[in-house]
Amino acid sequence: MTVEEVLKILEMQEEVLQFSHFTHADAWAVGNAIVAEASRRDLAVAVSIRLNNGSTVFQYEFDGTGLDNEHWMQRKMNTVKYKEMSSLRAYTELQVSGETLDDWAMDPREFAICGGGFPIRVEEVGVIGVILVSGLEHVADHDLIIKCISKYLHVDEIPRIRGSF
Repeated sequence: MTVEEVLKILEMQEEVLQFSHFTHADAWAVGNAIVAEASRRDLAVAVSIRLNNGSTVFQYEFDGTGLDNEHWMQRKMNTVKYKEMSSLRAYTELQVSGETLDDWAMDPREFAICGGGFPIRVEEVGVIGVILVSGLEHVADHDLIIKCISKYLHVDEIPRIRGSF
């Protein structure tokens, strides 16, 4: 799969995986779905759902995760909030364009260009927050989110990216 094909899949994921509404109850359900899937697969990850107003509406960290994961999630949150796209899509767009974080006026100490942050986009509203996973290889962080959001939204067919690219 070419990087351009990956970019098209990421754009499609963001277009299809939108919420009609997003409440704290939705955050609880989505967060618990991610935790359940990670537990089923014996993955040590940190999961967080944060709104753009600064509120953390869900967070869980498996044993083996910690402050390092917190820092990664904050930097992924900053990227998604600033660019209004998944952090993996930002990573891929930089690969395609040949640009750098400097070209986007983004400080690498504050922004992470890697998978694991996905925008909570509400139809006819826009991006209101971010779903975050940290602890796996970055494409796997992204894919865990996509798998669980798809299931929650009852989207049966969504292209997914697995492995490195």
